[in-house]
Amino acid sequence: MALTSFFSLPLPSLHQQFPSKYSTFRPIIVSLSEKPTIVVTQPTKLPTRTIPGDYGLPGIGPWKDRLDYFYNQGKNEFFESRVVKYKSTIFRTNMPPGPLISSNPKVIVLLDGKSFPVLFDVSKVEKKDLFTGTYMPSTELTGGYRVLSYLDPSEPNHEKLKTLMFFLLSSRRDHVIPEFHETYTEFFETLDKEMAEKGTAGLNSGNDQAAFNFLARSLFGVNPVETKLGGDGPILIGKWVLLQLHPVLTLGLPKFLDDLILHTFRLPPFLVKKDYQRLYDFFYTNSANLFAEAEKLGISKEEACHNLLFATCFNSFGGMKIFFPNMMKSIAKAGVEVHTRLANEIRSEVKSAGGKITMSAMEKMPLMKSVVYEALRVDPPVASQYGRAKQDLKIESHDAVFEVKKGELLFGYQPFATKDPKIFDRPEDFVADRFVGEEGEKLLKYVLWSNGPETESPTVGNKQCAGKDFVVMVSRLFVTEFFLRYDTFNVDVGMSALGASITITSLKKD
Repeated sequence: MALTSFFSLPLPSLHQQFPSKYSTFRPIIVSLSEKPTIVVTQPTKLPTRTIPGDYGLPGIGPWKDRLDYFYNQGKNEFFESRVVKYKSTIFRTNMPPGPLISSNPKVIVLLDGKSFPVLFDVSKVEKKDLFTGTYMPSTELTGGYRVLSYLDPSEPNHEKLKTLMFFLLSSRRDHVIPEFHETYTEFFETLDKEMAEKGTAGLNSGNDQAAFNFLARSLFGVNPVETKLGGDGPILIGKWVLLQLHPVLTLGLPKFLDDLILHTFRLPPFLVKKDYQRLYDFFYTNSANLFAEAEKLGISKEEACHNLLFATCFNSFGGMKIFFPNMMKSIAKAGVEVHTRLANEIRSEVKSAGGKITMSAMEKMPLMKSVVYEALRVDPPVASQYGRAKQDLKIESHDAVFEVKKGELLFGYQPFATKDPKIFDRPEDFVADRFVGEEGEKLLKYVLWSNGPETESPTVGNKQCAGKDFVVMVSRLFVTEFFLRYDTFNVDVGMSALGASITITSLKKD
């Protein structure tokens, strides 16, 4: 997802409240011991090098790169093969969708942990209309408004809208833990029932429903199942998101058909007009207190509602939909030893807190916190970031300095940057306790999922995920609630258009 963050909402005070060379990609290996060390290199003067790569012939080059990216090679091999070819983690290429959806698909790719952070520096790069990359979906899909995710911090509305999102999180913070417990207890009871009846249980669809119900209950004070929306929220969101992201997705159809339908023309917004109206009506009906705050900030009810809908349904729901299954995939592979240590740590601290999950109790669970950070490193829910150079720049990789001209578009593919072998030992492996202890915590600045380092906080002046601490918190709550209830589990992993598809094959309860 050339997306920034999944809950584009932040507030500085929430930080306390929510707390090899690039060779063939190996399957994720999970371990607990042999904690990695920080690789330290002596600073040297780097040579200046011309950015390698090219864009090919007009029309043909972008089309060929698109076929390689989606079908002939796939994302990882697409980037990896070019790193090898150019002997550089910085190079030129085209990014999908290209013609006829994107007028200019040319980018400079950044694939290492040293160069990648320039994408977060809004004094050097502009973020206007780059949320989804080299194209921007029609504003007909967002009520005619350019919502917060597409605004650069230099635009006046950016500060107003981000402040509104901070207010949403701050005003509802006391509802997060209890509503998560209620909603996900219902979800786990459904899993138990399905396991008892079938011997297996799908994680994704139940998680989708639980995630949407939790967000509505915790942030807007209403259970959608008890409204006209009923249980339709996740399905409506799925169709609406598809209309926005289809140029950068593949659905597994025959190659020619898949490319023709998804990547050649924009699907018309009228296909989801009624679905979007149902979502809009739900949020409009349940946002009265937020509209009052919006009016103080100089934002109309209509613009506020479209932004609240986008932040909740696209950013935060999308994050939980993609990240929770990916995280459980990695934890499942970690095996019984990691599961046992997690369960013991979590149950001990919750017991010491009087049998309730609290923020302070979770802060005393170093392994649980590390597991969440490691999952965010291995499978960042937002894989792609973009920024347009505001001025001529010099960008450093580990090996060279490259000159970028004003106006050129920079693109970073985060799964390479967060698996940089010159920063992380055993970068492809899921190491459950990688971030435990003083040395482990030093590596958190290289965890970049939130459109910024984990050690920094979102503000109205940057594009870091406004709900950064919220996302970390709910991910910790998921792991904590799960291991309070279960001892260990196994899964089968498939793929969907937006991440892992998880089927639980065994589930041992406490």
